[in-house]
Amino acid sequence: MLSIQNLSYHPAATPDAILHNLSFELSDRQLGLMVGPSGSGKSTLLEILAGFVEWTTGSIYWKSQELTPDHLQQICGLVFQFPERHFCGSTIVEELKLGHIDLDYERIQSALASVGLSHLNPSASPQSLSGGQQRRLALAVQLIRQPSLLLLDEPTAGLDWSMRKQILNILQELKKDWTILVVTHEPEELSAMADQTWAIAHGKIA
Repeated sequence: MLSIQNLSYHPAATPDAILHNLSFELSDRQLGLMVGPSGSGKSTLLEILAGFVEWTTGSIYWKSQELTPDHLQQICGLVFQFPERHFCGSTIVEELKLGHIDLDYERIQSALASVGLSHLNPSASPQSLSGGQQRRLALAVQLIRQPSLLLLDEPTAGLDWSMRKQILNILQELKKDWTILVVTHEPEELSAMADQTWAIAHGKIA
């Protein structure tokens, strides 16, 4: 279980805190949905949970163990809002192997299969894929790491209806085995599969 207790984030360069005393819990193998408008602090929260940003006050726990940013980098996997902009590999297999030089073929195929991409040529360029396929590849990149918590920032942003539906179907399957936290400002398509939903505005959970 993920437990957030009185989490605040107030960088020195800003006059006001970005996050104010957030507290919530997300159980194992559940999909949590954090809903709020742009500028509400959603993406900042994910960056903190991914271990990229150190919070100011409060505590983060996983299965009763208090975590540091280094711990969070190990157990969390973040898929950015437009992950295709962050691809570095010249082929699909290179993208999956970044940071995992000894990754075997079986794990690569398993990760691709879990996001419906097992039919693709692993030597294809990530940039040659459709928008929906690129989002699914970004998911596979994180699943390779076997994170305890999967973090998704606006996973359907900018996709057409059919591609959004593909992503939603994959998330419905992934939540059977993974704990997932999604942030979005358009909750309509995701709300039906969410086990818990929170509203965030001005850095506070309503």
